[in-house]
Amino acid sequence: MSQLFEVTTRPNADLFFKKQDVNDPRLGETVLSAPDDYPTADIVILGCPQDEGVKRNGGRMGAADAPDEIRRCFYKLTVNGLEQLKLFDLGNTIIQSTLEETHALQQQIVRQIISDGKTLIVLGGGNDISYPDCSGLAQAVGEVLTFNVDSHFDVRADTVRNSGTPYRQLLEEGFIKPDHFYEMGFQPFANSPIYHRYIEDIGAHGESLQHLRSGGVIQTFTGILEYAKPTTIFWGLDLDVVTAADAPGVSAPNPGGLTGDELFHIATLAGKQPQSRLLEISEVNPQYDIDQRTCRLAAIVMYAFLSAR
Repeated sequence: MSQLFEVTTRPNADLFFKKQDVNDPRLGETVLSAPDDYPTADIVILGCPQDEGVKRNGGRMGAADAPDEIRRCFYKLTVNGLEQLKLFDLGNTIIQSTLEETHALQQQIVRQIISDGKTLIVLGGGNDISYPDCSGLAQAVGEVLTFNVDSHFDVRADTVRNSGTPYRQLLEEGFIKPDHFYEMGFQPFANSPIYHRYIEDIGAHGESLQHLRSGGVIQTFTGILEYAKPTTIFWGLDLDVVTAADAPGVSAPNPGGLTGDELFHIATLAGKQPQSRLLEISEVNPQYDIDQRTCRLAAIVMYAFLSAR
């Protein structure tokens, strides 16, 4: 356990909002962060403040600021519904000199937290963290049902890893099986037909935003869960899956994606599944946010996941 605190930085206590009203307690007043509290924690929050993968993929920089800005919004929320939850903030992974080294460290940290029996919420950072997050989960538990809720496939064949390659890496290295991998909410205009064929050829599953809505967003996810009968679930939520009206502060803004309310209900469904062990939020970019709209959405997505548990 002590090693976890050597490879992460402690969370900034200034982010733990304090209302100081006994009739209106906030999450910033109840979250745990002292190392001695880790063993009894139910849920662990971990940030990975880097956007090198976004830079490599030609996206706009700024996602490195997201973990703490999401925390700033999250810890202002009320504890209503979460009173009995033992929530622990581990802080941020210490960023290494290369993206590859950061991923290796992130994978190690995730594997340890999951092996310790915790449920983990990871705050990115670029979507490239899906590679170390999901692989660390798979190393700890074995087979994983994987959801990439994203406007992009992120299965690019680039030889240098970036924010567009994580699921290609996971598939080719055997951390996830194609028939247990679901691309949810993708937009045809945002993806190459070559990568669409790749998804189909390997036997993975894809639900475009149009198909997702035609079958009912929650009904479609529920049907998959009933069919797959998973023992462990990874939820990768790239906030660029949400329409820019609700989520303007992302690495690649989307003019017509899911609504914030739809994402909230997906997070609620995820939280209801006892098999859900890792919820990842990526590609929030505070530098382009408006009135903290995207960071606030990420915060209530976390709240929805936690309250449903």
